[in-house]
Amino acid sequence: MRSEKNHKNWNEQKTNDSWAIFKIMGEFVNGYEKMSRIGPCVSIFGSARTKPDHKYYKLAQSIAKRITESGYGVITGGGPGIMEAGNKGAHLAGGTSVGLNITLPFEQHDNPYIDPDKSIDFDYFFVRKVMFVKYSQGFVVMPGGFGTLDELFEAFTLIQTKKIDQFPLILVGRSFWSGLMQWVKNTLLEEGNISPEDLDLVHVVDTEDEVLDILNNFYNKNNFSPNF
Repeated sequence: MRSEKNHKNWNEQKTNDSWAIFKIMGEFVNGYEKMSRIGPCVSIFGSARTKPDHKYYKLAQSIAKRITESGYGVITGGGPGIMEAGNKGAHLAGGTSVGLNITLPFEQHDNPYIDPDKSIDFDYFFVRKVMFVKYSQGFVVMPGGFGTLDELFEAFTLIQTKKIDQFPLILVGRSFWSGLMQWVKNTLLEEGNISPEDLDLVHVVDTEDEVLDILNNFYNKNNFSPNF
């Protein structure tokens, strides 16, 4: 009896997995259709827990404002913290403000600074990350937690393996990122797990001027285009 019940549950699970494919396809189609109508954008990542009075919130807002004033749009994960700061800076500058929202049991709620027609909801992290990579022309990475690191290293890996074209990866906050980058150099590079030129893929800066210089210098030499 137990084996029959387990077999039935297994078959039901396989059926549910098969139907989930259509939900995943729907998220991809909706994301592609909406994002393809938006011009060149730069993604801003960082902690959802950063408060509005924190220096990194204020810096992210200022960077986003400068980015939109330079002709780029801004994409964030759509939630609070650094994401809100990015959308707020773009909104205050009258620029394109995109939010790729994810359904979570905690932390995530969409912020009020996203353009109403550019707020897109996702259930699947991997679909959402595809949208970031495909439609972003650069990543500005503020201090954050596991989600921020996940997004950073996803882009790092895809560029390193040439699955996508190179675009600027900019870490903001030398005091925050220096320990990680030192570990990358002293451990990953020393062990031969990465190549010296891989370190050239990422920039570590402190100011909005540095961010804009890197973006503008890169795109004065390269054209905007989807990444795959």
